[in-house]
Amino acid sequence: MTRPDLDPLDRKILMELQEDASQSLDDIARKVGSSKTPVWNRIRKMREQGVIGRQTVLLDPEALGLEACFFVLVRTADHDPEWQDRFLGSVRARPEVMEAHRLAGDIDYILKVRVTNARAYDAFYQALIRDVKIHNVTALLSMEEIKSTTILPV
Repeated sequence: MTRPDLDPLDRKILMELQEDASQSLDDIARKVGSSKTPVWNRIRKMREQGVIGRQTVLLDPEALGLEACFFVLVRTADHDPEWQDRFLGSVRARPEVMEAHRLAGDIDYILKVRVTNARAYDAFYQALIRDVKIHNVTALLSMEEIKSTTILPV
């Protein structure tokens, strides 16, 4: 996949959409110094190129009672495709998992898990280890979220 060639106007549009995708085309056009039709055409083109994905809404986890954020470090002694398929299937099926990454280094995977409390984390953990054998799991409770953003530096 080739990287799209984005000019400064495209980047301004992307920043506005990242700030608030519910803005009207008129508002975005005014803020970026253009008119509605060219802005719409650029947004459509960036969608077609895959630069802009699905649109969604951001929810406040604490307002929903999901006050505990755990970072779960997973080490495995088993790297065969069958184990990996079971593990990835289990992780993808769990709504508590906000992010999952395969890592280079001593830790094989890191999961960002949002739950109501430590008891809910334990239920998540017990279900995970029932699904797949894991060599070592370390759970780190986030005491304070210092920065969280979905805005990419374009």
